[in-house]
Amino acid sequence: MIKKFFFFILVFLNFYSISFANTNICNEFKKFSIEYLKCKGNIIKDKTISTGQNIIKDTKDYQNKEWSKEKGKIDKIKKEINKAKDKVLNQ
Repeated sequence: MIKKFFFFILVFLNFYSISFANTNICNEFKKFSIEYLKCKGNIIKDKTISTGQNIIKDTKDYQNKEWSKEKGKIDKIKKEINKAKDKVLNQ
C-alpha cells in the first residue's frame, strides 16, 4: 500500500512539473524586464489562440452533429423532387 502511495505521488509530481514547464521559463527573468514581458505575452498569446481554436472546433463539431439529421432530410427531399421532375419531363 505504501509503495502504491509513493508511486502515485511520484507520477503526480512528474505530471505536475510537466504541465507548468512552459510557465516557469519566464521566472528566470527579472519581473520588469523586456524579456519577461515578451515571455508572458507569448504565453498569453498561445493560450488565447489555442482557446479560440478549441471554441471553433467545438462549434463545428456541434453544428455537424446537430445539422446532420436535417441535411439527410434535405437530401431525401431533393431526390424525391428530382424523381418527380424526371417523371414530368419523360411523359
